[in-house]
Amino acid sequence: MATKRVSVVIASTRPHRIGHRVAQWVLEAVPPEFEVTVHDLRELALPFLDEPGQPADGDYVHDHTRRWSAAMQATDALVLVMPEYNRGYNAALKNAIDFLYAEWEGLPVGCVGYGWHGASFAKSALRQTLERVKMTVVDGPGLAFGTTLSQEGEVTADEAQEQSLADMFAELLARARR
Repeated sequence: MATKRVSVVIASTRPHRIGHRVAQWVLEAVPPEFEVTVHDLRELALPFLDEPGQPADGDYVHDHTRRWSAAMQATDALVLVMPEYNRGYNAALKNAIDFLYAEWEGLPVGCVGYGWHGASFAKSALRQTLERVKMTVVDGPGLAFGTTLSQEGEVTADEAQEQSLADMFAELLARARR
């Protein structure tokens, strides 16, 4: 079987974030059948949507958009490591999604959320957006402050979260684009 490519996106751009620590937990569980690339939205530094045309047209004029598009075209599956802020997902993630359109169609995506209540509200809201852009959403774990995640980002996931992460990767592998 050919190696599949999975992209792990760290969605939080806050100065004092823990998303990179949650992403490390995710990266340690990536099956060997996947070649991994990490994309950090803080480093990607996409400005607020600045393309003059519609994303659905795919006619990108800015280099940052072309790089983001090429990265997503080169992936077979996607994992979003995403925080929950005020019962929603963060603006940087929404912006990154809105920059593109055709690149998302058929791309399987798993969401690993973290926050109070395991980011259940943010994951629910995000699912609607991801389905609208025709991504194939795969269930992923949610880490909750005080039970499976410390405020400093130490993951203390229990067996249920570990299994949820393994199941997410198995489904992403089965649904990978190429």
